Amino acid sequence: MNRIAYMNENNERADQARDFDAWRRLTTGFAAATLGLGFLFSSCAPQNPPIPEQGVAPTAVTLVSGDVIKLTFAGAPELNQSQKIRTDGKVNLPLIGEVEASGKTVPALQSELAQRYKTELKTSTVVVTLESSVTQVVISGAVMGPGKKTFERPTTIFQAIMEAGGVSEFGSLRNIHLIRLINGQQQTQVLDLRPVTSGRPTKPYYVRDGDVIFVPRNMF
Repeated sequence: MNRIAYMNENNERADQARDFDAWRRLTTGFAAATLGLGFLFSSCAPQNPPIPEQGVAPTAVTLVSGDVIKLTFAGAPELNQSQKIRTDGKVNLPLIGEVEASGKTVPALQSELAQRYKTELKTSTVVVTLESSVTQVVISGAVMGPGKKTFERPTTIFQAIMEAGGVSEFGSLRNIHLIRLINGQQQTQVLDLRPVTSGRPTKPYYVRDGDVIFVPRNMF
């Protein structure tokens, strides 16, 4: 090989090396940028927080039919009584008659009664307390007795499913869907209740009024 051919070959190899190095830097920079964008979008993407675990029995926020309320009259103790809110949402109180109770909070009802008793009693202060509350839950899917269930005492999700006859042969306790209304939005959380049946200690998870429990069909 003559000297000129040798130099041309060396120059060609140098050009190829420079081209490869430029291509490597370009692809490396592109990969880093793609990774950075992916991290940015993943960190900025909205994440739905899990439904907070409820390890204690819930307290009623809004009165519903079936709740039992206790009324204590500061100026007329002879009127003290407990009443169960009827299916029409009302209670029949002395001196003032029918009062709509369902759909109201305890403080709101207490304030309303104080106003209505002003013309009937010298001391119109009425203390309203919730003695017992009902919780209505819809249970659907692969259970033996789906439908709306009413509970008069704190009830766990597992107990609610058992009240619906338990999981059918086509269902499983592995992927229980709990749908709950939180801040005006429906949120769904998938729960595994199998540890309850295996004898392992578990933290109770109580239902709330309006919850929907869905037991999907087992695909295997």
